[in-house]
Amino acid sequence: MGQETSPVRVLLIDDDAHIRRVIAQELMADPRTLLVGQATSVREGRRAIRQHEFDVLLVDLNLGDGEAFEVLDFFRSVRPSAQAVVISVMENDEQVLRAFELGAAGFVGKNSWFGNYAQTVLQVANGGASITPHIARRLLQRFDRANAPQSKRRADEADKLSTREKEILRMVASGYTSTEIGARLFISGMTVNTHLRNIYRKLQVRTRAQAVRFASLRGLF
Repeated sequence: MGQETSPVRVLLIDDDAHIRRVIAQELMADPRTLLVGQATSVREGRRAIRQHEFDVLLVDLNLGDGEAFEVLDFFRSVRPSAQAVVISVMENDEQVLRAFELGAAGFVGKNSWFGNYAQTVLQVANGGASITPHIARRLLQRFDRANAPQSKRRADEADKLSTREKEILRMVASGYTSTEIGARLFISGMTVNTHLRNIYRKLQVRTRAQAVRFASLRGLF
């Protein structure tokens, strides 16, 4: 996804007018992305989610009348095929974890991410996950501590994966899209997606973010 003739459609929800303007300008400057709507609150966001057809949702963590989690919960039921990225000034581990648990495909910090929103949108629209490296490191450390008792069960689950599936999972965890993985492995993107479905089934996960979490626990990236 993300060709000039068929750009990725984006819905932006943020209560900061300056941030909205910056992100909007960046998205509209890239012919591969198209901003189809904006909202400033949880209430407006719900209305916009119903009204607009879009591929990726960019939502600020802290909105004037609530948090992005309320939006994500609603969004997932209304637009199940779309992807979501949470943006925030703060990068609290608990909030990052909760965003992924609610189905977000990315979590990026505003202060360090200017100039990269279009790329983030393209990445998640094509099946990748978007997360800043320092957040990833913190979460890896947290996962290792919190999930130590589950290591035996996780090891058993990992053994169910084929060598090719483990290879694809490592590449997903590194942020590669299905198309990019296919190009590197000399297989089609459709074949990659078939492997991903098998990975999800074997690991009993539903999203790429959950698969990335598993990969981090197993030290695959």
